[in-house]
Amino acid sequence: MPGRNDVPLRVSAKTDYALRAAAELAGLNGGGLVKAEQIAQAQAIPVKFLLTILAELSHRGIVRSQRGSVGGYRLARPADQITLADVIRAVDGEVATIREALPRQSQYAGPAEGLRDAWLAVEASRLAILDRLTLADLVRGSVPAVLSDLATWQGSGRRGRFARC
Repeated sequence: MPGRNDVPLRVSAKTDYALRAAAELAGLNGGGLVKAEQIAQAQAIPVKFLLTILAELSHRGIVRSQRGSVGGYRLARPADQITLADVIRAVDGEVATIREALPRQSQYAGPAEGLRDAWLAVEASRLAILDRLTLADLVRGSVPAVLSDLATWQGSGRRGRFARC
């Protein structure tokens, strides 16, 4: 039976694929060019969908592309300078929305008024993590010390894949 803290995390396929593609590029220490087909195969991402995502990441300055027979994709800047939030914003816009509105734009009446503050706190917590966790952290399998306690799996006492830096 799932515990009360076992709530599914909802992430769009586009965001998931973008983060996986960026992590794949970050995992290449030499920073060489990689064909979209290689990324797609390594991360089990549909190639056509990946090409759309890579175009958006390129437009937002996350990746660079080079055309031609020796072309491909690479990160536009070092992996330790690209946060997960950067990648998410590049493909999905703002990180936290409520029915397509930003939490700070939400309004509630009566006893539900406190929901706005709750959503703002959720947004701030999420952004505190996503704006601090870089692609380099992801590839190393480590998180900054300030975030490592959040990686502890609730109720199980087990730790996630990430270790304290």
